[in-house]
Amino acid sequence: MAFVAVLGVLQGFSPFEMFLWGVALAVAAIPEALPAVVTVGLALGVRRMVKRHALVRKLPSVETLGSTNIICTDKTGTLTQNKMTVEKVYINRAVLNVTGGGYEPVGDFFRGDEPVSKDAHLHKLLVAGALCNDAGLIQEEEVWGITGDPTEGALVVAAAKAGIWKIALEEKHKRTGEVPFSSERKMMTTLNNSKDGLYAYSKGAPEVILASCTKIFLGGHEEQLTPEIRQEILDTLHDMANQTLRVMGFAYRKVAENTLPEEAEKEMVFAGLMGMRDPPREEVKVAIATCADAGIRTVMITGDHKITAFAIARELGIFREGDLVLTGIELDALDDRKFEEIVEKISVYARVYPEHKLKVVEALKKKGYVVAMTGDGVNDAPALKAADMGIAMGITGTDVSKEASSMILTDDNFASIVSAVEEGRNILKNIKNFIAYGLTCHIGVVLIVLIGVLAWQILPVIAVQILWINLITDGLPPMALSLEAPDKGLMKQKPRKSTEGLVSKRMIIASLGLGSLIAIQSLGVLYWSLDNGVSLPKIQTLIFTLVVISLMFNAFNWRSDRNSIFSLGIFTNRSLIYAVLSTVLLQLAAIYVPIMQTAFRTVPLSFSDWAMIIPLASTTLIAMEITKYLEKRTHR
Repeated sequence: MAFVAVLGVLQGFSPFEMFLWGVALAVAAIPEALPAVVTVGLALGVRRMVKRHALVRKLPSVETLGSTNIICTDKTGTLTQNKMTVEKVYINRAVLNVTGGGYEPVGDFFRGDEPVSKDAHLHKLLVAGALCNDAGLIQEEEVWGITGDPTEGALVVAAAKAGIWKIALEEKHKRTGEVPFSSERKMMTTLNNSKDGLYAYSKGAPEVILASCTKIFLGGHEEQLTPEIRQEILDTLHDMANQTLRVMGFAYRKVAENTLPEEAEKEMVFAGLMGMRDPPREEVKVAIATCADAGIRTVMITGDHKITAFAIARELGIFREGDLVLTGIELDALDDRKFEEIVEKISVYARVYPEHKLKVVEALKKKGYVVAMTGDGVNDAPALKAADMGIAMGITGTDVSKEASSMILTDDNFASIVSAVEEGRNILKNIKNFIAYGLTCHIGVVLIVLIGVLAWQILPVIAVQILWINLITDGLPPMALSLEAPDKGLMKQKPRKSTEGLVSKRMIIASLGLGSLIAIQSLGVLYWSLDNGVSLPKIQTLIFTLVVISLMFNAFNWRSDRNSIFSLGIFTNRSLIYAVLSTVLLQLAAIYVPIMQTAFRTVPLSFSDWAMIIPLASTTLIAMEITKYLEKRTHR
């Protein structure tokens, strides 16, 4: 700009005038409003995301959402409703069906058509499930609900269906000690006093419980747990898991008075299995299909049994032909190199520990993927921190997991992740579009002034007019563009590459083309006006106004870089209509209000002037519409 200002002085303009002009041109060339507009655009987008149950903690992470191509998600509560109901029970080498749904303690246990709620074997199992438990069953305004973990709540409800109420049971069986459940141990044990002595009750992953047992409660008394019966239990477990049931095993043992809880978890008596159903969220299957269309893979990570995880993943569309299912034990058996070779084929991880999540994230990132990872526990924090997009659960999540995350789901729902991805892509699209809109303005003004000075030794627009153009065109219209709704095909596009900048080659070409078009029109008006003896103030007013009105037509171009304004609907972004009308009114004031005429050195324009300006200005919109049409035809 300094070079051109010096050139203007050499052409005979005063140094002071060229200094002001150089500063104004520098302001016009530099998009100084961009940081503010981008920040406001991000903030407005984040506010929309909150309405869709996604709370973004860090604004820059919105850009990451637009590039995400793998989502690693928990199952329980995220893909499913987290409303457990016991549907099947295995006791005394037989499977019982359980009726009733939800948390209302109404239902019964059936062997075939015969109710067996008073069966002694069933009683042992339900007592173990109710005592080794921290949940509660409550009734408020005739509506039944639970307190605590939904899985434990389902066990309390199942016991209540057989007339075993947890509160009354605990009064007779006081808890004296416990070993809490952990994702590493995959079991929980309590010690409870009763009139018969001290008993240990355990629940957890069936294979873990089974490994701690040497006996089974069978035929009304305790018997040795033979390899044949052990295999039968495992077969039953697999059958339940194949029915997408989450299965838990239960055991008990009478122990000496001075026994520590940790010492009780051996030589136990197997009491039975309970299979619970946690229905998938209705919207999740559609959300996963939407992810697939958008080029985003969904990977399930769960502590459930391998068969249960596989069955649910297949039902939801996560598992596809040729994919792999891996357990935590199998993952531990692989070295890093071997794991990285197959990580792209694995769609389900079962019976995993929190540290496995970190291993999965690191392997996928080494492959060049942009990974989003969900988590809710304290031990999930390292994986959430390592992921490109850590997503914590707002309802069940711990404070530590939330602190380590970039985004929090306020409803713990996988579908909200997909909504956030769509909104993130839309925010990026809008930012890129108003950057392209701004580039058109800056390129056009610089070319007009530069060529005008070099070719005719005339300033087509003066410094104060350049500043006015910059002020009103970089103000309201870009803000309104940031409110543009997502394009219809937005979630059918592939994720944006993480290495791709905000300004693409295509944007630069389009902005350069439109900016050049505005410059050519303005210089054409300059040439025609000089030929017809029009005064310099009138020429400058004509070009000044032509640029502003052209940019207002151009604002409609950048509602979408691909779709026609007519397919979007002219009035669907009312904020942009109001922004354009406000800008036009301000420009009219600059031309017709006497005090502003003095400030901007403008003169009033006639109807014939407007008859020339409006058709010329509209060519920016027409040219872009033709380009979009040709691109769409070529793409097809």
